[in-house]
Amino acid sequence: AFGVIADIQFAEAEDGHDFDRTRRRYYRHSLRLLRDAVRAWAAESPPVAFVLQLGDSIDGLNAPRGEAEGALRQGLEALGRLPVPVHHAWGNHELYNFSRAQLVRSGLCSRPAEGSAGPPDRLCQAYHCSPAPRLRLVVLDAYDVSPLGRDPGSPRYEESLRLLRQKNPNEDLNSPAGLREPQFVAFNGGFSQAQLDWFDEVLKFSDENQEKVVVMGHLPIHPDASNGVCLAWNYEAALSVIHSHRCVVCVLAGHLHDGGYCLDSHGVHHLTLEGVIETPPESNAFGTIYVYEDKMVLKGRGRIADRVMHF
Repeated sequence: AFGVIADIQFAEAEDGHDFDRTRRRYYRHSLRLLRDAVRAWAAESPPVAFVLQLGDSIDGLNAPRGEAEGALRQGLEALGRLPVPVHHAWGNHELYNFSRAQLVRSGLCSRPAEGSAGPPDRLCQAYHCSPAPRLRLVVLDAYDVSPLGRDPGSPRYEESLRLLRQKNPNEDLNSPAGLREPQFVAFNGGFSQAQLDWFDEVLKFSDENQEKVVVMGHLPIHPDASNGVCLAWNYEAALSVIHSHRCVVCVLAGHLHDGGYCLDSHGVHHLTLEGVIETPPESNAFGTIYVYEDKMVLKGRGRIADRVMHF
């Protein structure tokens, strides 16, 4: 069994709204909901073996207020009450608050320090591990190609910004208005070819060893588990890698606060978790996933529904 949670976006701030000012965001309460989730996971029987934090653990509001490190410390302290590993995806809000170089040195870097678990780029938060026999977890970095968190003027920054402007001519790069490919907005990002090649090799190994693979990342990679905008820029390339192998059973993501789900044409479950940040204080948004030989069973709490995912 393992825990799942997404888009906590904690900030020590009064309630606010999303960018369209149509959705309420509960910045301060999100930390209390995280603590409630931790208490629930700690009481599980059997206990959870690990937790997946699917990105956007703190909100971008923290950066201009000089509160990013304090907010992150409180979130990590809450998760640290669990005596099990926590695997972190990096989302856009982490990158609003910190550079990649800072994240690598922070508690949000769950990539192993040694060995060849990830791509050659040490600033890339992608890696794999085997938390149980014949089960592999692959963490993807969906902002590997993005100006966010990169030094302005660096080759990756320039390359990412060039691609974004080529696909999005809007003055506001966070606006998908009129775009043929509406995922090309600044709050999304993409996968480098190096990361995709590495991902392909990991799945080849899992195929050969008859493993089941769970993939996690901040951005959804299937349009039917999203709203058409909240997607990785080159989601089709990531899907192509997955569909060229037999081992992947589930892709877990956050980012879209309403959540989403689909079973794709190759039998892969794509589950996008509802976000804690838009969850009223009297509810919650987290879950526990139980893994069996032929299925995964999600026991949802609050806004997250129960689900059985056969494979």
